[in-house]
Amino acid sequence: MVTAIKNMYLKYQEIVNYLIAGVLTTIVSLAIYYGLTFTVLNPDNPFLLQAANVLSWIGAVVFAYFINRSFVFKSERNDRWKEFIEFVLGRVGTLLMDMGTMFLLVTVMGVNDKIAKLVVQVIVTVGNYVISKIFVFKKRAGKSDEA
Repeated sequence: MVTAIKNMYLKYQEIVNYLIAGVLTTIVSLAIYYGLTFTVLNPDNPFLLQAANVLSWIGAVVFAYFINRSFVFKSERNDRWKEFIEFVLGRVGTLLMDMGTMFLLVTVMGVNDKIAKLVVQVIVTVGNYVISKIFVFKKRAGKSDEA
């Protein structure tokens, strides 16, 4: 049984590690968002709702870059600033999706912002994996880094 679990983990290691990293990143994002909306930013105000959303995004992206680089994709690129910029740009697309979906669910449809944030996080996590895998941490043919 233990061997079977280990073999399955090894077969799907990147996806399993990404899910673990995604859970940790989601915790960081939600902790920042909930911390802000329960203390200093009123989520009933659309501007303050989005401010809390953006601040939680920034904290989550910085955390996610480091955990994805080392734990998930095991990047060996030497051009870390370029890689980080690519990572952030990839996340901008999902940030816009996040903000649009939060606006639609909370402001237009009246869904509770805490519940909407959980739903949006699932959608964003899937989008972020695809972007990271295809564009940011893709294996470079014939070399492990770019100068």
